[in-house]
Amino acid sequence: MHKKLILFVAMAMLLAGVAPSCKISYSFTGANISPAVKTYSVYYFPNRAPLINPTLSQTFTEALREKLQRQTSLNELAENGDLIFEGQITGYEVRPMSIQKDDLAALNRLTITINVKYTNNIDPDQSLEQSFSAFEDFDSTSSLSDVEDGLVPEILNKITEDIFNATLANW
Repeated sequence: MHKKLILFVAMAMLLAGVAPSCKISYSFTGANISPAVKTYSVYYFPNRAPLINPTLSQTFTEALREKLQRQTSLNELAENGDLIFEGQITGYEVRPMSIQKDDLAALNRLTITINVKYTNNIDPDQSLEQSFSAFEDFDSTSSLSDVEDGLVPEILNKITEDIFNATLANW
């Protein structure tokens, strides 16, 4: 009984942060941002892909801004934030997948690729430049124009999540 009480008190002290060598830090959003970071800037991502979706640049730029607004307490600046996100859309392509008999595709895959340059002006070691890509498959009996409005937001959601995890969540 005495050992259980000592173990309970030790655990309670550890969880309460009484132990001077331990610090437990967590976030409900998954962000792991230095307290010195106060602002971010998201620059417009031009579309340099061979196949152009005319609204993709604006849609992606806004999706990334909204992701940062929702999941951090940082303030957005038009330029020169503590954190800067910039880059370009480098890929927007449809490829046949799941080839069946007679060389016909059962599915097509829409893939979007975005090159992101992330600059952390507070801790430059955290900066990175990386390409992010995601895709969604759709039935080959549908045309891209029929499914594009539904697929693009799903793909951009995956990409913004990957960007967030790579830059701010330190996964």
